[in-house]
Amino acid sequence: MRVAAALKAKGGDEFAKPGSIIEVKFIKGESLSLTASRLLALMILTAGGDAWEDRPHRMRKADIRRGHKGNERISDMLEELHRTLFAVDDKSWRGKKATLRFSLISRSREENEEDGGEAGWIEWEFTPDARKLIQASETYAVLNRQAVLGFRSSYALKLYELGALRLHRRQATWKGDMQALRAALGIPPEVYTDFAQLRRKVLEKAKAEIDQLAHFRVEWRETRQGRTVTELEFRFEPKGPPAVIETVNELDRHASGRKARREGTVETVTVGQAVLAALPKALAPRKPEDKIFPRGSLHFGEEELLAIGRAHGGGWDINMMADAYREHMGARLDKLRGAKMLASWKGFCEGWVNRRGRP
Repeated sequence: MRVAAALKAKGGDEFAKPGSIIEVKFIKGESLSLTASRLLALMILTAGGDAWEDRPHRMRKADIRRGHKGNERISDMLEELHRTLFAVDDKSWRGKKATLRFSLISRSREENEEDGGEAGWIEWEFTPDARKLIQASETYAVLNRQAVLGFRSSYALKLYELGALRLHRRQATWKGDMQALRAALGIPPEVYTDFAQLRRKVLEKAKAEIDQLAHFRVEWRETRQGRTVTELEFRFEPKGPPAVIETVNELDRHASGRKARREGTVETVTVGQAVLAALPKALAPRKPEDKIFPRGSLHFGEEELLAIGRAHGGGWDINMMADAYREHMGARLDKLRGAKMLASWKGFCEGWVNRRGRP
């Protein structure tokens, strides 16, 4: 909890997740969807060093939606967190080995407003069992918020958390039989019953995403009895500086082309003579009074807007604020140009910090 509080005070995209919550097992046949897993990560990020306390925690819906205009998916995610059961090894009142089953959140409130928008909040409380686990955890993983939101597979996200938890240990490995693997990643028993299919659909896809988005790489070794895989051992290795820089750059790129970049299938486009003739005019620098707010990341050629976000955004993720600004402005954004657009962006950043405080 001290680490979580320190990372939250520092700001940025890194946050701590207790090892006890990462290693909690899913009840047989249950698992969290990718969106619910992301929401749980954002809840832990938001609660920070106060996650163990018996009190409510709050978060704006705009910080969850990440570009989705509606709030209907947030209700689904909250309900999924309420009904999903987790399990840990425990002792009975007689001192015998037992399995404790519990939910992670006990109650939640979601503001229901007709216009949705920035004003909506959610509020939740962790269950006593979850708070006990969080407080007692002696291990933690440092996760990257952009990486967590960038994964497209819930299995990849879970394996990423397990790897981040073990990365700096003397033995940076995770080892278990097939039943333990399914419990750790939340793979239902009736899904991917053939290991070759599980390897192709789960492990290889998870490895590809982790190698692209995480600050480490993952490999695994299979132990067999005859032709049957009985055990797997995952090894997590930190990336060197050049690979880390490439990962940081990838997290700043738009997610739409991420799979193609990962698989090396980005197409080469042949440009016709008419397009080439029009390029000088298209690439000519805009006059300051014609400048509009871009649709993509502000980290590419938008130094002025980026500087305003850094100076007045209180340390919040600038592209997250940009997404919220576009949603807030709607069709009005197309009419803003030049100095008026810059002033509007600056005012939005200042208002963002006034409403939310610093991250």
